[in-house]
Amino acid sequence: MSAMEIREATAQDWDAIWPFFALIVREGATYAYDLDLDADAGRAIWMASPPGRTVVARDGGRVVGSATMGANRGGNGAHVATASFMVDPAARGRGVGRALGEHVISWATQAGFRAIQFNAVVESNAPAVALWRSLGFEIVGTVPEAFDHPDDGLVGLHVMLRRLS
Repeated sequence: MSAMEIREATAQDWDAIWPFFALIVREGATYAYDLDLDADAGRAIWMASPPGRTVVARDGGRVVGSATMGANRGGNGAHVATASFMVDPAARGRGVGRALGEHVISWATQAGFRAIQFNAVVESNAPAVALWRSLGFEIVGTVPEAFDHPDDGLVGLHVMLRRLS
């Protein structure tokens, strides 16, 4: 992989994100989004407005992944961040997810969050679970049978946490 760039997403980046976003959502294996989500609904979910933010990972001038991040909750829960990640299937296994994860950890730390919480990591998504564990996240709970995986049937959703302070 050449030097990867991670930068703020612009409105124009959506056209590059949407094809792999739609593919991943329609696979139905990692996100609890409506499988027939259209581009406008997807944009509304993914392209965060400040104080949240969305970034893209670019390699060789091509968008190969994206992350969206912000506070997990408002008010008294606003000291804990959250994030979601999508990597173009054509770029999997090349460190895109790790680079985006490291970027989110750095951003959340600099922004003063005390932790990062992932609310719904599909337990059968072994690559994601392994990646997040390698970046210091722990499984703090699992909601049994909360996700209907197209191949594995009812599987749990992990809540994962990484303390920052």
